[in-house]
This record gives sequence, C-alpha cells and structure tokens, in this order.
Amino acid sequence: MVELEACVESLEEAKLASVHKLKRIELCNGLDVGGLTPSIGLIEACVKLHTIETHVLIRPRPGNFTYASAELDLIKRDIEMSAEKGVKGVVFGVLDEAGFLDFETNSELVQLSKSLGLDATFHRAFDAAGNPRSALNLLIQLGFDRLLTSGQAKTAIEGIEVIRDLVQQADGRIQVMAGSGVNPDNACELVEAGVDALHFSIRKLIRKEELGMGTTYQPDAEKLIGILSTLT
Repeated sequence: MVELEACVESLEEAKLASVHKLKRIELCNGLDVGGLTPSIGLIEACVKLHTIETHVLIRPRPGNFTYASAELDLIKRDIEMSAEKGVKGVVFGVLDEAGFLDFETNSELVQLSKSLGLDATFHRAFDAAGNPRSALNLLIQLGFDRLLTSGQAKTAIEGIEVIRDLVQQADGRIQVMAGSGVNPDNACELVEAGVDALHFSIRKLIRKEELGMGTTYQPDAEKLIGILSTLT
C-alpha cells in the first residue's frame, strides 16, 4: 500500500491527518511560499499526537536553495531542536551556486540527522536541480531515506513521466514520493507510476485577510477523504 503524507501548517490539519491514520505529516509554515520551518510550539504539539509520524521541514527562508554559512548554521540548529522535541524526521535540500545538488553540504546535514536518529527527506529543491538522474544517484549515495518530487514540473501529474523514470532508477534504494497538486482525480494515476508515497496538502482557502496579513485556511476533510476513497 502506498504511504500517504499530508503537508500541514496547523495543529488542526495535523489532527485531521492523524484521525484518518496517514503515515506521516510534513510539518511546515508558509506553504504559500513553498514551506518554511515551523515554530517549536507547533512541533511540540504535533509530536504529542503520537499516532502519526512528524517530519519537520527545515527551510529558513523563501527563495532559492543555496544558503550562506550563517543560514546553514540555522538549518543545523533547527535540525537539532527538532530532534530534541521528538520528531521522526527532517526534510531539507541544498543546491550549489550552479544549481546542482551540493554534495558536501547535504552530506553534512544527512550525517547530523542520522546521528540524532532522524529520517532524512530531500525536498523539492530536487525539482530545481540540474541533471536529475545524477542528483538521484547522489541522494542514494548520501543515504537519504526519501525524495519528494514533482518530476521537475509544476505539478506531479505534469511530471509523471519523469517520476516514473526516477522510480525505475531508484529501484527501491530510496523512497520516491510524488508531491504537488496531488488530489482525488490523479492519485491513482500517480500510484500506477510506481511511487512509494503521495504528498499533499489538506487545507482549503477561506479568505484573504486585509492589511496584507495573508490568507486564512481551514482543514479540508473532503479532499483527504476523497484521496483515501480513490485508493481503496
């Protein structure tokens, strides 16, 4: 059975995922900019649910995936603090100035994560990386547990052929998880491409707030139930 991972940015969404017995959540903040590192308080609250794995996105700012030394120090400390709070894994990814996977930096971060007993997932920085076949081989060599990817397209269904090729190349050596735009209408097609897991948000827009204060969302049980229904 394919594993299901909900990308959540609130305790209410985490509880919804837990109630429906998903495998794990990727906990983050700022999904509207691709996801950022969540607060320690939110991490603590989600870990206390106990019935679902909590994996924390480690991304200190929006924008590209090439980080200065001071930013990498923040990333390392966020990994350490997440481990202290009892999470199951962390999610990160670093590219070099040329846009290729930064082997040395990712190696250091994987080793830190593993030393703390954490799973390591390489996030959609992969979809901005040059030479995806080579990048996948490097992720396997580095010891990442899984890759989150849309097949280097805007959505996973648009990148399905690349995802299919990545699954074949991985040959079980790393979990390949499809994410971006996953919904009840395309979940089965993505599973048929051979992916090990699906990654999707479980929120719906309520309103855009005034004074530039962002957008309010609430958990979307209908979407989650729809995905579960189509896969059973």
